[in-house]
Amino acid sequence: MSTSNRTNIPNSLNEHWMPFTDNKTFKKNPRLITDAKGVYLTNHQGKKMIDASSGLFCNPLGHGRKEITEAVSKQLDKLDYCQPFNQGYGGSFELATRIAKKTPEGINRIFYTICGSTAVETAIKIAIAYHRAKGDSKRFRFVGRERGYHGMNIGATTVGGMINNVKTFASVLMPGVQHMRHTHLPEHKFVKGQPDTGVEMAEDLERIAMNFGGENIAACIVEPIAGSTGTLVPPKGYLKRIRDICDKHGILLIFDEVITGWGRTGSAFASQEFGVTPDMITMAKATTNGVIPMGVVAVKEEMYDAVLDSSKNPEGTPELFHGYTYSGIPAAVAAGLAVQDIFDKEDIFNRAKEMSPYFQDGLHSLKDLKEIVSIRGYGMMGGIEMRMKDKPGKSGFQTFKHCYDAGVNFKNTGDSLIIAPQFICEKKHIDEIIEKLRTGITNYQKS
Repeated sequence: MSTSNRTNIPNSLNEHWMPFTDNKTFKKNPRLITDAKGVYLTNHQGKKMIDASSGLFCNPLGHGRKEITEAVSKQLDKLDYCQPFNQGYGGSFELATRIAKKTPEGINRIFYTICGSTAVETAIKIAIAYHRAKGDSKRFRFVGRERGYHGMNIGATTVGGMINNVKTFASVLMPGVQHMRHTHLPEHKFVKGQPDTGVEMAEDLERIAMNFGGENIAACIVEPIAGSTGTLVPPKGYLKRIRDICDKHGILLIFDEVITGWGRTGSAFASQEFGVTPDMITMAKATTNGVIPMGVVAVKEEMYDAVLDSSKNPEGTPELFHGYTYSGIPAAVAAGLAVQDIFDKEDIFNRAKEMSPYFQDGLHSLKDLKEIVSIRGYGMMGGIEMRMKDKPGKSGFQTFKHCYDAGVNFKNTGDSLIIAPQFICEKKHIDEIIEKLRTGITNYQKS
């Protein structure tokens, strides 16, 4: 069998233990993707599908971008790897400068990681390092949020709040982590954009500070819009109130923008869209258009300065004992630089902002379908919640399969369908996504 055929239709499915997958069911009836161009995917049966979730929020610029392919290829020919410890190469500094031009003012120090999970892990460590540098070593607690997702490393899993991700690993999680309630209230069903009610949910952080001592909390981490749980949009004023409480108690605020970063809300970052500036921003996914793994932590300049200035280590010794073999490797940086070029050349963020109302109108046009119990969304991201059937997650997965057969591909989390079109979509592509969602959900209702 040729190499190309082997990757399209493998001899065996048994050896690969797939992530976040019902392996037993999948391997009885696999869904293998063999080709991707623009907004479309093709499976091993030759069926063409529209990508309604940008991969996993990773590919907003579309699949098969030649600019990225060529940039990575040229970089591999010139310099395939450079160790990132006490060495460097020009590209990683250039990308850091270009990222810092788009982050909120003052958040201009860039630390490279491998993915979103490692970006969050890094932000957790930087928070501790910063407080120690300031002579405040008693701060060890972190605050996350129910239904939050921050990745699958131990620290990231601990501050996350999706129960199935946490319960198996409870014995090895970080100590001292508390969780605020999520913000999805019963009256938020079928609300476009930010709900008018629920700002008081932010007071959970004040209550935690009162109960455990604000002086003991290192940082609070939230997704501006909780993405992986099915798009929970923050109530108006909620994020600002979280910022105010953090300031009151000297708590660092981390925005996990792995999903919301790079234009998903219509602004470069959700922090700019909602007018709330955190102390750190984590990002990944769209940073390289999903082509090569890369994570980033953007840090306030004064935090970087504090860690460096407090170091009394001898010359050649790191100020921060943290990093990864693949931090800012040349191929990933080349992809990141090509993505920045596309952002600028094609005015991607404004393009997403202009398409958002059309997408949100289309998404909410599905509310007449009887098995849908909620639709919420902001910018170019949305969540459709299906009525629970027998047990959590069953209706979501069955709906996903019917929609896959109808020619629209996305991810479900539990009973929520995660819809996040690519920013290169035209109105006809949005129409196709909505039409095929309607067909797939209708077929599920009939089953």
